[in-house]
Amino acid sequence: MPLMRIPSKRKCFELICEIEMMDHIVAHSILVCRVSLLLVDRLSSAGETLNRDLVQASALLHDITKTRSLKTGEIHSETGCQLLSDKGFLEIGDIVRQHVTLDAYFPSDAVTETEIVNYADKRVLHDGVVSLDDRMDYILERYGKTDAIREKLMRLWEKSNEMEKRIFKDLSVQPRDVKDFIGCDGYKADMAIYRKICTEIGLQNKSTG
Repeated sequence: MPLMRIPSKRKCFELICEIEMMDHIVAHSILVCRVSLLLVDRLSSAGETLNRDLVQASALLHDITKTRSLKTGEIHSETGCQLLSDKGFLEIGDIVRQHVTLDAYFPSDAVTETEIVNYADKRVLHDGVVSLDDRMDYILERYGKTDAIREKLMRLWEKSNEMEKRIFKDLSVQPRDVKDFIGCDGYKADMAIYRKICTEIGLQNKSTG
């Protein structure tokens, strides 16, 4: 079996910078990553076996083509998967493909890296950690244009609520505690690192251009 390729945190930031992701989507991605890693660390302490590096990279890159999709109308979960797979990050691409909707819900007793990223994305609205209910209200208002779409979104949210119970069932923290652990400004230090990397890339491009 080929060795799994996982980009470092710096490499993830370089990829995000190169694709010119909007700052508010960068902030969202960083916060999704922080929520994901909090859950991975708590679940690992409770005896679950999860690949922390895989979760970190997948969470940071889950919206890699979201900025572009706002102009093209492409399905960013699918094109994000394709972009990352083309770079050799197959496992990350597969998680990115499923960050909106999972292929299968609860296929095994163990919580998976894909579930963690999918759930964390639903706990972050822009650059803030919110409850599933608050996130659902936003999704329904923005995307629930027809009864059929609203019904589909509600079915998806039922699954997300089940997933939340599944993730937290053996943890000492509760879903409402996540915001306190992450903090209101939890993403700012990583945003500063990201901007520094973008500056370095810009300087390199000027020197070689």
